[in-house]
Amino acid sequence: MNPLLIDARHLPADGVQIRGNLPKDFFALPETDPVKVDTEPHYALHVMRDGDELVVSGRLEAGFTLECGRCLETFQHRVELPTYQAEVPLEKDGITDLTDLVREDILLTLPNFPRCEDGNVKPRECPAKGRFDTVDDSAVPSETPGNGGGVWDALDQIQKN
Repeated sequence: MNPLLIDARHLPADGVQIRGNLPKDFFALPETDPVKVDTEPHYALHVMRDGDELVVSGRLEAGFTLECGRCLETFQHRVELPTYQAEVPLEKDGITDLTDLVREDILLTLPNFPRCEDGNVKPRECPAKGRFDTVDDSAVPSETPGNGGGVWDALDQIQKN
């Protein structure tokens, strides 16, 4: 049975505490995804009915292995949401599944462009740091329109030939 399936019709007035671990495949990530789940996601939630909504509060945790976008080495990253809160509209039949909500809220905390420096389990510098820095713009001569010799003038010459 899905522990994140809440039947609001049978909730006590003061709500219910649910806690436990979810399987690693809870996130349904494809095999080719560079994000790998390290530890079973843990939840400790208080679910309470408030009118036609469920109010969910508590703690969510999960451990991941991410791939650095700079050096392509993997590093560990732990997601901890100690003050998790959400409001969920009740489903028509009174049974609400929190699975997608919890899954998305955890995954959305992962960095969009992970770097070794983002790792919060064993922090380290990226071995490729500085190798791909952008060129200093002050060293590139600026083009003034109309002074000739610009990029567009060179392209115009190609078209004329």
